[in-house]
Amino acid sequence: MSNESNLFLSIGKPIKDEYGRAVGRVASFALTPSGKFDSVFIEYNDGKFSKVPMEYLQFNGAEVTFLSTVKSQASVLCDQIPLIWRKDQALKDLAEKRKISPDLYQELHNNFDSILSQLKKDAQTLIDTTAKEIARCDQEIKTLGYAVVNLELEHEIGQIDDEAYKSAFNMLQENLKRVHKEKSDLELVKSKLSNILLGDSKQIEPKPTATHTEPPAKKPATNEATIVTTELPEPPVVVYVKEVGKAGI
Repeated sequence: MSNESNLFLSIGKPIKDEYGRAVGRVASFALTPSGKFDSVFIEYNDGKFSKVPMEYLQFNGAEVTFLSTVKSQASVLCDQIPLIWRKDQALKDLAEKRKISPDLYQELHNNFDSILSQLKKDAQTLIDTTAKEIARCDQEIKTLGYAVVNLELEHEIGQIDDEAYKSAFNMLQENLKRVHKEKSDLELVKSKLSNILLGDSKQIEPKPTATHTEPPAKKPATNEATIVTTELPEPPVVVYVKEVGKAGI
């Protein structure tokens, strides 16, 4: 925000979500003693009021957008879980190189492990929430589909004139686009979180250790060349996770 004082101009302005649906209006702001914008008071369309952290809203002139809390939380988790895991692995490497004492390693490792466990629980909770939201989108898509069919039927038998039909049809199509886009975003979030947890559970497979193999028993010589095959160890599984836009929880 280049000029936070201009945010006062958004008071009373409408708020929409990322898919263009009306959410409510900006009622006021909460500022810190130093004058920094901390949160926003929102009047929702049902008349209820709520205080929301600034990072959940995006201000672009007169346009105010309510950002998805699911996407924001997922973005933070997708950053933090791999970071904490990498730090714990680096700590283990330092301990193996004897650059830190065993007691200090154990203390720091326990801290990292505790944080990682909580982040994984948060990620699983968010996955469950996202699954419910996807089911809600499916139900909304189904309802909108029924609405389109009934509109077509009534227009076909002359109960609805062309002007009303076109207006209603366009409205339904716009809503279908929004819901499909929201569902697609939610599925991507769920996939990223699942990959993060899957990658963490696999971690890094232990390196294969060299083993002594007895030479094969000699066979009677023949005129045919003997072919020896050696099975190579399976490569470790690496899960790549593409980050989503970071917004903060």
